[in-house]
Amino acid sequence: MQSAVAVLPERRPAEVAAITAAATLPGSEPVQTAPAAITALSRKTRGPGRVLVVDDDEVIRRLIAANLTLEGFDVAMAVDGQDCLEKAPAIAPDVITLDLMMPRLDGWETALRLRKCPHTSHIKVILITARVPEGNQAQDRHADAYLTKPFDVGEMIRLVRELAGRSPFAFT
Repeated sequence: MQSAVAVLPERRPAEVAAITAAATLPGSEPVQTAPAAITALSRKTRGPGRVLVVDDDEVIRRLIAANLTLEGFDVAMAVDGQDCLEKAPAIAPDVITLDLMMPRLDGWETALRLRKCPHTSHIKVILITARVPEGNQAQDRHADAYLTKPFDVGEMIRLVRELAGRSPFAFT
């Protein structure tokens, strides 16, 4: 069985460990960051784009963030749908990876609210789910794509690059 998130094989374990460890330091997540830091993030992007990773499972959230960081993306994190809605306007991500099953506000409702808000309606949304959406359910629920857990990290990165308007094959 595949793991939910795996590190791309060409990455060195020490590099992954350093990024993952940095993500676990107090103050490293936007949840704990001062508003001025979030505003500074929204003004400047150093990599191929900005991604907001939304998942209530801390391990999955940090592993997705670590893999995207290794690919050069600026990454912010949110712990659930409500946290996402509060952060998205200030962070101004190009793409949001959004888990479906979360407390407080699930991914379906979060995606719907993102589309209804003029400040976030343009943001590309990738739903991450343990179940395959039926028919056009992902589009009907205002998502641009979906990944089924467990998913291939290379496919996740390709989708994020594509939706961020970057070449899916141009790895940094």
